[in-house]
Order: sequence, then C-alpha cells, then structure tokens
Amino acid sequence: MANTIPFPSLPRDAVVSTPVPLVSLPPNDEATPQLLPSGIMNAVVFTAIALLSVLNYTIAILTDPGRVPSSFMPDIEDCGNPVHEIKRKGGDLRYCQKCSHFKPPRAHHCRVCRRCVLRMDHHCIWISNCVGHANYKVFFVFVVYAAIACIYSLVLLVGSLTVDPLKDELQSGDSFRTIYVISGLLLVPLSAALGVLLGWHVYLILQNKTTIEYHEGVRAMLLAEKGGHVYKHPYDVGTYENLTTVLGPRIFCWVCPASGYIGSGLRFPTAYDSMASASVR
Repeated sequence: MANTIPFPSLPRDAVVSTPVPLVSLPPNDEATPQLLPSGIMNAVVFTAIALLSVLNYTIAILTDPGRVPSSFMPDIEDCGNPVHEIKRKGGDLRYCQKCSHFKPPRAHHCRVCRRCVLRMDHHCIWISNCVGHANYKVFFVFVVYAAIACIYSLVLLVGSLTVDPLKDELQSGDSFRTIYVISGLLLVPLSAALGVLLGWHVYLILQNKTTIEYHEGVRAMLLAEKGGHVYKHPYDVGTYENLTTVLGPRIFCWVCPASGYIGSGLRFPTAYDSMASASVR
C-alpha cells in the first residue's frame, strides 16, 4: 500500500483564491476595417493639400514678380488712362533715380532686389523674392493651401486625442504623447499666423490694394480729412471686379496652382475709367 500524505481539512466556508494570469486579447478584427477607410482618406486629402502648397510655393519662388520695361514712357495725353501717379512733393511723374526710368502705376523700387517691381506688394523673405504683379496670385494660393493644411492637421491631431483616449494612452506611451505635445505647440501658432495672413490678403484683394497701397492710403485718407475731402482708392472697381482682376475671370481657376495673371502690369482698370469714357462720348 502506497504511502499517502494527509491533506488538512478546510472549513466549509473557506474560499480558495488561485491566481489567474491576465491575457491581453488582440483587438477586435471587426472594428479594424471600419477605421481604415477614414484614415486613408485623411492621409490622401492632407497629402494632396500639402503637395499643392509646396507646388505653389516653388512657383512663387521661381516666378519673376514683374520687371519694368526700359522703354516704358507714361502717356499723359492718353484719354483711356485717366490716372497718372505723381510724386507727393513737386507733383512730377514718378521717376526712379536708381533704375533710371519712369515708374508705371503701382510699381515700386525694392531695395533688396535692387530694381522696380510691377504692382509690388512686399518683399517676402520666406520665398526670397518680391511679391508683385506676376506672382501675387500664386503666392496667395500658396497661403490658402498652407493655411488649410495646418488647420486640417490640427483638426486631425485633436480628433486623435478625443477618440478613445484610453486606448491611445495604453498603446502610445510617453514617446507618442511627446510627439502630440510638440505637434500641438507647432501647429497652433502656425495655423493662427497663416490664418491672419490669409485674412489680410483676402481683405487686400477685395479692396484691390497692395500692402504698400494700404499704408499709402492711410496717409492719403488723413490728408484728405484735413482738407475736408473724402479719399477713395482709385483701383477699387467693385468686389467681383477686384477678385477677377487679381485671381482671373474663371472662378474655378482661382485656387489652381498656376501663376497666370492679367495684363502687362503697366496699366490697371480704375474707378475713373467709366467717367473718362463718358466724357469722350
């Protein structure tokens, strides 16, 4: 007979607890296909917007903003051009001493580029080029796509934090949390800055002004108020006409990645054109 080891008897109300190892189950496979289409769609949309932004940025850098022809000569006897810009002091036609030629309307000399630029808005250090008549549209479209890309990525970042945050915290860890924080610190001020810049240029386009003309208009408005007159920007020909003058006549091409522009940059429609044509009749 084999030796047996007696097992101590337990009370009837005793509970025996046995440790059970926790097994992490894989995520539900049925939910994975539902998340893939939205993620792919967001990736495709953001990539397309980013590529359009980079494309317009490159075109804005490489496009010449517009040179004043050496043979340009203002015709003060031209009845079809009732507006001639003159110097504030002396009243003479604007003449650039550095470039040795007359300045067309809305043209200004850039100290960085060391030449006169047609319909000069400003010199942009971020594209290392002047923003003028020939590349203003593509610069504006670049700002549009850059602002949309930043805001879109910020929305995706916030959305990824609000959708099932507990699951993200378990899977991501400290490294991904750091990436979220850094991305937010970069995207928030960048989106705000691009949004303000976009709003500023939308205002300028609706008024058919450049940045230089805005500041000149403020001074002209103050001088007009002192003399009891009312200042009106001469190139403001109406909201829709202002948009088509800058962005082109085709609405669907306003945000296309192209540097197309209207006219030669030597002459622009003004609010006095209708009055001039009426006087000729």
